[in-house]
Amino acid sequence: MAPDPRPLAGVTVIDLTRVLAGPFCTLVLANLGARVIKVERPGSGDDARSIGPFVGGKSLYFSSLNYGKESIALDLRADGDREIFDALITRADVLVENFRPGVMERLGYGWETIRERWPGLIYAATSGFGHTGPLRERPAFDMVVQAMGGC
Repeated sequence: MAPDPRPLAGVTVIDLTRVLAGPFCTLVLANLGARVIKVERPGSGDDARSIGPFVGGKSLYFSSLNYGKESIALDLRADGDREIFDALITRADVLVENFRPGVMERLGYGWETIRERWPGLIYAATSGFGHTGPLRERPAFDMVVQAMGGC
C-alpha cells in the first residue's frame, strides 16, 4: 500500500474542542491527513451530539464535523484519566482546545504547563472573544456573534 500523500500524514492531533469552530479546525487537519483523537466528556460527549437533525439516533451536525476522527471519553479531573491524557499528549504533535479562558489552567494543562512538560507540542487555542479582552468570559456561539454584529 502506498504511503498517505496528504501533507499532514503522520501528524497526531489531540482534539479538546466542541460544538463548531474547534471541531471544524480539527476536521480540516484530519482531511489533510492528520490522525485526530477527539477527547470528549464521559457520559455526554461533545455538546454537538445533542444538536439535530438526527438519523438513526445520531446527530448529523456532530457527524459532519467529526468524521474521520478517533474518539475517547476522559474526565480530565480524574487522576486515572489524566494519566491516559498525558500519555496521549506525549505522543502527539498538536493540541487544539476551545474552552473558555482559564479552563485549561484549572485543569492543569495551561500553556505554561504544556510548554514546560511538552516543549515540542504545538498548542492551538480558539475563543470567540479572545483570552484577554473585556468580553473574554462570554460564550460565542454563532447566533451571539451575529446578533452582536447586527446581522
